[in-house]
Amino acid sequence: MPNLDLDPIDCRIVAELQADGRLSNVELADKVGLSPSPCLRRVKRLERDGYIEGYRAALRRDRIGLGFSVFLGVKLDGHTNERALAFEKAVVAMPEVIACHLVSGEADYFLEIVVPDLAGYQRFLVGKLLDLPIVREVRSNIAIQTLKAGAPLPLEHFETRQSKRLPKTAKKT
Repeated sequence: MPNLDLDPIDCRIVAELQADGRLSNVELADKVGLSPSPCLRRVKRLERDGYIEGYRAALRRDRIGLGFSVFLGVKLDGHTNERALAFEKAVVAMPEVIACHLVSGEADYFLEIVVPDLAGYQRFLVGKLLDLPIVREVRSNIAIQTLKAGAPLPLEHFETRQSKRLPKTAKKT
């Protein structure tokens, strides 16, 4: 189980940075009720301890010519560790693959890819993915409309854990 030793201020920091990773330290400190120096120390600790993985700009896929999204269920031919690791290494190196998950169920892996159009998908599928000798079967699901993607991680479970740690106060009668 992951270490969730974040206090309420840490939780507010990560929530604010998820909402806007471009906040200056002064703005962030103001939003979470700290002065800038302790806020910066906390952010650096959250980065060092691996809670904050990095910062990036979220791009509109359609505006940059990558409006065609496909979700692929991939079955492998055989399950030797060496071959599976080779598949993983190859897929991770493909820029069209923006997510890759090892899953249970009908497929072995679930991939999300983005390409400019159907012809781009065909080039990816035939020229890259099906070229891997371990791939036995691919099931494609083309996204018709994206309603939600790249959302911030939900942090409500932190609030639940925090309330369990607080001492119970005596009821007034």
